[in-house]
Amino acid sequence: MSEPARIRPLALLLGVGLMLGISLQPQWLTTQEGLADHPAAMLLMWAMSAGLVRGVGFVPQHWLPRGLLGLPAMWLALLAALWRIVLIN
Repeated sequence: MSEPARIRPLALLLGVGLMLGISLQPQWLTTQEGLADHPAAMLLMWAMSAGLVRGVGFVPQHWLPRGLLGLPAMWLALLAALWRIVLIN
């Protein structure tokens, strides 16, 4: 059964924060050489999307988007992006 839809302020704040941060600091998505870091961009955009979707209270009915846009996926994508940006670059 699906969970009830409710606003999740922390997820919404994370999604909006990532949206603004990526817009204002696009160098977060580049390597030290100035090249685009596509895996980091994908992971941050995934975390942002999941945060915005769940933050406003939308819960997809199908299992695949529910899993990809769920709170555990949001945190996993964010941690993987931070690992990529901080440790690999």
